[in-house]
Amino acid sequence: MTVHFIGAGPGAPDLLTLRGRDLIAACPVCLYAGSLVPEGVLVHCPAGARIVNTAPLSLDEIIAEISAAHADGKDVARLHSGDLSIWSAMGEQLRRLRVLGIPFTVTPGVPSFSAAAAALEVELTLPGLAQTVVLTRTPGRASAMPEGEKLAAFAATGAVLAIHLSIHLLDRVIGELMPHYGAGCPVAVVWRASWPDQRIVRATLATLDAAVGSEMERTALILVGKTLGSADFDESRLYAADYDRRYRPVGAEPRFPEAS
Repeated sequence: MTVHFIGAGPGAPDLLTLRGRDLIAACPVCLYAGSLVPEGVLVHCPAGARIVNTAPLSLDEIIAEISAAHADGKDVARLHSGDLSIWSAMGEQLRRLRVLGIPFTVTPGVPSFSAAAAALEVELTLPGLAQTVVLTRTPGRASAMPEGEKLAAFAATGAVLAIHLSIHLLDRVIGELMPHYGAGCPVAVVWRASWPDQRIVRATLATLDAAVGSEMERTALILVGKTLGSADFDESRLYAADYDRRYRPVGAEPRFPEAS
C-alpha cells in the first residue's frame, strides 16, 4: 500500500501530468482538496473508488482515512492543487506518515504562477530586466511569515514577485512595493488561472487598487515586475548565431569540438 501525493495542477483538468493521471486511475481511494481541485480531475478515478473531499476535514481525520486504507491494503491518491512543493500542507501529512510507517510518493504538478504566466503570455525572466522570480505571500491566519521574509526586502532586489494569497491585503502590498518598483511598474492579477472563469487584470502599481475592485478572492495571484509589460529587453545569447555551444559549435576552435 502506498499514498501517492499528486499535484493536481492550477485548475484546468487537462493540466495534469500523465504520471498523476495514471496514479489516480490505479488507486481505489482518492482524497482530494475539494475547495481547489476541480472535479474534472476525478474522472480518472477507477469505478467504485472511495472518493473523499478533505476540505471539511481536520488533519487527524485525513490521517485516519489514510490509516484505514493502509489497514485494508488500498493505495491512496492524495490530490492537492497546483504543485506540492509550496503551500500544500503536504509536509505535516508526510511527517505523520513517516511516524506511522506508511509509504508514500510525491508527483509534482503545474504551479499556479506558471499557469498565470501562461495566461498572460509572458516570460517572467527576460535578459537585462529580471532573472529571478520570488514566490511569496503575506501573513495569514493559517501561517505567519518568518522574521526577515518581508515584501519590501524582496522588492529591493528588483526581482519579479509572484505574491500568493494576498489579494485581501492589496493596499498593504502596494504600499510596501511602491518605494522599490515605482508607480509605473507593471502588475497583473490573475484569478483562478486556467479555470473556465479565469479573470485577468493588468495595471500598474499606481492603478492596481482601482482596477481590481473588491470582487477577486484570496486565490488571486499578484505578479509584479518589469518583465510583465516591456518589449524592450535584450535577446538571450542562447540562440545567437555566434554563440558557441555544445550542440552548435561555432568557429575554428569551438569550445566543444567533440560535438562537431
